[in-house]
Amino acid sequence: MRKTTTALALAGSLLATPMALAAAPPAAPALHPLLAGHRTVAGQMKTAKAANVRADLTTRAVRLARKADISAAAERRRARGKSADQLRARIRGLTHRLHAPTGSTASPTMQAIAECESGGNPATDTGNGFYGKYQFDLQTWQAMGGTGNPAQASEAEQDRRAAALYAQAGPSPWPVCGR
Repeated sequence: MRKTTTALALAGSLLATPMALAAAPPAAPALHPLLAGHRTVAGQMKTAKAANVRADLTTRAVRLARKADISAAAERRRARGKSADQLRARIRGLTHRLHAPTGSTASPTMQAIAECESGGNPATDTGNGFYGKYQFDLQTWQAMGGTGNPAQASEAEQDRRAAALYAQAGPSPWPVCGR
């Protein structure tokens, strides 16, 4: 709805005022319906503006999602029914995801352990019962919430699970490289 609609509604109300006053007794409540219509137009304008803002934010989120290899249809479904603030938060998250550094996010201590254990290679599988960048055995990997073979998990997942294990047990799971 455009701003001119409000002006036209107000002008129409002012033109109708003499007839409304002639038909009704001269009391303050006679003007109330005229103002109520104006409030409705203002409310419609506010609703339309909020819908335009949400549409613009949804478009931005979809554009960022495409760059992050997320389907546009999935992002539109995710955005449906969200408030402008929720869409802005989603855009911040997608922006952060796109600009986050790639590769290892491990601390220097964890990087040193990984370098000692596997040369820092997340796909290490030497056949000795230990797998991945931090040489997890399957029992420990599963205890830390991992599924499948650790060497087939992403490097970021291996970093997270190794950091959680280190926080829980210190360097003891890596008796040689943890010193």
